[in-house]
Amino acid sequence: MMSKNTRRNFIKKSALGAAGLAISTSAKSYSNIIGSNNRINLGVTGINGRGGAHISAAGQYAKDTKIIALCDVDNRTFAKAYKNFKNLDSKEITTYGDFRKLLANKNIDAVTIATPDHWHAPMAIMAMNAGKHVYLEKPFCHNPQEGEWVIAVQKKTGKVLQIGNQQRSAPTSIQIIKEIKEGLIGTAYAAKAWYTNNRGSIGIGKETAAPEWLDWDLWQGPAPRMPYKDNYVHYNWHWFWNWGTGEINNNGLHELDVARWALGVDIPNKVISSGGRYQFNDDWQFYDTQLASYEFDQGKTINWEGRSCNKNPEFFERGRGTTVHGTEGTVLLDRNGFIVYDNDKNIIKEGVESEVSATTDTVGMGGLDGYHFKNFLDGIRFSAAMHSPPAEAHKSTLMCHLGNMAQKCGGLLDIDTVTGKPFNKEAMKMWGREYESGWTPQV
Repeated sequence: MMSKNTRRNFIKKSALGAAGLAISTSAKSYSNIIGSNNRINLGVTGINGRGGAHISAAGQYAKDTKIIALCDVDNRTFAKAYKNFKNLDSKEITTYGDFRKLLANKNIDAVTIATPDHWHAPMAIMAMNAGKHVYLEKPFCHNPQEGEWVIAVQKKTGKVLQIGNQQRSAPTSIQIIKEIKEGLIGTAYAAKAWYTNNRGSIGIGKETAAPEWLDWDLWQGPAPRMPYKDNYVHYNWHWFWNWGTGEINNNGLHELDVARWALGVDIPNKVISSGGRYQFNDDWQFYDTQLASYEFDQGKTINWEGRSCNKNPEFFERGRGTTVHGTEGTVLLDRNGFIVYDNDKNIIKEGVESEVSATTDTVGMGGLDGYHFKNFLDGIRFSAAMHSPPAEAHKSTLMCHLGNMAQKCGGLLDIDTVTGKPFNKEAMKMWGREYESGWTPQV
């Protein structure tokens, strides 16, 4: 988030917010229009956390869009959603505990998915195969194999699929990355991405019966079954391999995606990672501290630093962000704007988003959700190109998976830049996963 002084100085110069950079969409084809007077009916799945951001974003386009279904395995969430979001009308909404029953509702045109990571790809595959368009939270796959499957199903079904890397729809990011590629800072050759926070310990979980409000079997869904512990739900699952993908995929993905976008690179040829679980002695299985480096054939490099449990010092007084370095300067950007420096550290240009988006809380709600959601709706109605299509999201998500693979398999991996697969047998065991019987995705 920009400092107060930066905002003041910028406002004195010129306003560059979203108002002057509204995303336009041409109607390439009207064959996908639901109907000139008909709304798009939505079902929202997973309404804790990011699901609330989906509900809020949909509410901005209530004239043409209506949420008619909510789905969650926690039966307490429906009453909470009705209380918190004015765009929800309980009289017009059907609630579901089982996503499969929601998909059987033929009145639903599109679904949004904000469940735990292990559900993302299987749920998206089920939805597209059922004829629904999909807005899918990142990371769009729990493992690289699932990413390949999602891409294949989207191509097969032709359904609109937007992945929730919402900074891809930030007007300021769209503009500055265009200018980077046009030579604003000379040849861009390196990027630094980071995320810092002060997360506490998750403790040592106690095995117990699942609470009555939770369908623990459906919560696990495609993942191999494990007994319930009292420190899994609703957020700490991120730190367990069976369901989560670690901080690098939870938050690092956003900035790594921006770094790759800015440098114009695809799949790295080498990945190096170091770090561990240092801050607390508890059940957390991933890494609270991680340094991941990526080298590319074009002579470019990207580095990510994650510190989940120690926020000091913050880079540029920001808990998260990306710097892009070129032969003639550097760009600092995050989801709320950018600053351009020349090689003498002089600020030569700035941009600030008109609506602030949260950066280091557990929901990340803000202005970018609306832009990204509008792009999704425009894809359904007017065949607009997605700002974060699955093929692009797969490359960025793969970077995160490869970072975790490298960390777990000795620290260094050489990568096939065509397939994205590491030349390491142990790492390749992590390319896919085992599924609970009857839950393997049907591609």
